[in-house]
Amino acid sequence: MEYRRMGRSGLQLSVLSYGSWVTFSTQLDDSLSDRLMGIAYDAGINFFDNAETYAGGESEYMMGRVLQGKNWDRSTYIVSSKVFFGLHGKANKPNQRGLGRKHVVEACHGALKRLQVEYLDLYYCHRPDKQTTIEEVVRTMNTLIQQGKILYWGTSEWSAPEIVEAHAAAQRLGLEGPVVEQPEYNLFNRQKMEADYLTIFNHIGMGTTIWSPLASGLLTGKYNDGIPDGSRLALEGYEWLKDRSYTEQKLEAVRQLQIIAGNLGVSLATFAIAWCIRNPNVTSAILGATKTTQLEENLKALEVLPLLSDDVMEQVDQLMQTKPAVPEH
Repeated sequence: MEYRRMGRSGLQLSVLSYGSWVTFSTQLDDSLSDRLMGIAYDAGINFFDNAETYAGGESEYMMGRVLQGKNWDRSTYIVSSKVFFGLHGKANKPNQRGLGRKHVVEACHGALKRLQVEYLDLYYCHRPDKQTTIEEVVRTMNTLIQQGKILYWGTSEWSAPEIVEAHAAAQRLGLEGPVVEQPEYNLFNRQKMEADYLTIFNHIGMGTTIWSPLASGLLTGKYNDGIPDGSRLALEGYEWLKDRSYTEQKLEAVRQLQIIAGNLGVSLATFAIAWCIRNPNVTSAILGATKTTQLEENLKALEVLPLLSDDVMEQVDQLMQTKPAVPEH
């Protein structure tokens, strides 16, 4: 396993990590999640990603049960939660969602209880909150740091100007700004990581824990001939994901990518993950495998990484036509 420092922080994350979105409590039971987390940990993965909203808190309960059963040394793994959406979806009452101090603190306490840990290594603001001042968000996160309930705080799917505003507020207040962002990043979605955030990487030095490196499974090739039963795009409640991902144009690009991966003698999934972590601004790519064979295959991305020459990367850019224009500095 390779480990990368999370931006300018002192924390080192495994370049591949394991997450629970969609899968824990929805597609996985305790036995399988225990097995998958064990495989990940034994392979050197030290970061496990979660959030209050995943399966209405049940994802964190499941991960907490696994962690209790494993009895791993707490200093050897990193666990996260995220706050914004709340536990109850449309049934949320006022103060049960967003980034107001009451919800952020209560959500942190809830995550600690569900995950059965004394502190969170990473605590993300899952979305920006237009209704709460950035000063309140920064102060609240720093209070939690001072209380020892979280070690670092970050953002997820914030825009570059919003992240810069958070850092400016933290600097004014003499407090810690966010040190990590969690954006979507894959061969179809490159704008933030390769263009919007460049100033932040260069001047602020944030780390990133990117999600959906396989574009919800599209970049495995398993959807090329239809949507298999039990797959992520077949799940009830995730129709929006299907509508966004499942287009003939994208499927054709995947078929062509499969040829490039095949020429290297590797699977498309490992190729797509390796492509993500070839970007030095990616601290860790979060895997979401639901089968032991999937996870073991995804872990081979580390072996594929050295095969991605400049020529191969150029072939991919020519095929995908998704490379964003880089702003001039």
